Amino acid sequence: MLRLLRRGAAGLETLSPAEGWRPPEDTLWLDLLCPTREEELAVEAAVGLGLPTREEMAEIEPSSRLYQANGATFMTATLLARRADDGRTDAPVTFVLAKGLLITIRYDTPRAFDLFAERAPALHLASGTEALFHLLDTAIERLADLLEQTGKDVEGVSHAIFGRPKGAQFEALLTQLARAQSLTSMTRNSLVSLARLFSFASLAKEIAEDPESRAHLRTLQRDGHSLTEHAGFQSSHIAFLLDAALGLINIEQNGIIKFFSVAAVILMPPTLVASIYGMNFHHMPELAWRLGYPMALGLMALSAIGPILWIKRRGWV
Repeated sequence: MLRLLRRGAAGLETLSPAEGWRPPEDTLWLDLLCPTREEELAVEAAVGLGLPTREEMAEIEPSSRLYQANGATFMTATLLARRADDGRTDAPVTFVLAKGLLITIRYDTPRAFDLFAERAPALHLASGTEALFHLLDTAIERLADLLEQTGKDVEGVSHAIFGRPKGAQFEALLTQLARAQSLTSMTRNSLVSLARLFSFASLAKEIAEDPESRAHLRTLQRDGHSLTEHAGFQSSHIAFLLDAALGLINIEQNGIIKFFSVAAVILMPPTLVASIYGMNFHHMPELAWRLGYPMALGLMALSAIGPILWIKRRGWV
């Protein structure tokens, strides 16, 4: 699908380019969402550039993601898109800045694009460079929202871990922490890729020759850097909570094992006495004694009391 934003338009236009199609002169942004091969060829012919394929966008080498060719600046970053199961997935997005025109190529639907498309008419954009910066602003904003929401979820898990009743299950809490750690890691990876994009964007002629654009780019770099640090701190906090939860699980398991160990020590002497008098030998003096049974019970009780007193004196219980 090909969408087009024109200067002063009330919204994006969806079109199917025919042979020989050219974008209107007041076009600011061309958005290629899951483009067909025909749409790719039409845009390439219209702007005189070779656009990267989906496989090339997935490459992790900086030389494949950040380069200049034929006077255009190609920049690929990893954003986050929602999956069908309400999770998140990495979504490579290519931004092309060529002669004041912004071209984006993507095969997923990061929420930042829809938000920017809704806001664009009210921004009164004058060039593709401005469209690029406002789109990146929206992407940073979305990543900040994800970190904020994840931080709230982690705090809730923290209170649940340290304030839970004794014997409560940890499985659900550990699952939440694992999901939060995964999302935080993906967010940090996206921020790192955007930081590389910001550094390379300064080489674009449209940005290098415009003081206002350079100032806006520095603001994006500071925001991205601060969010990256926050993501690193949050990841460390989640790791601490995972360690704390596993430590509490070990403490509870040790307490259970300790209880059964103490019970085994206490019951061992009475079991020995019962085993002796449970043997079926014919000649046992106590078998014919009227007080033999009470004596055996008393001996079992005394043999149990002794280990209990000794264990308490040692401070084991």
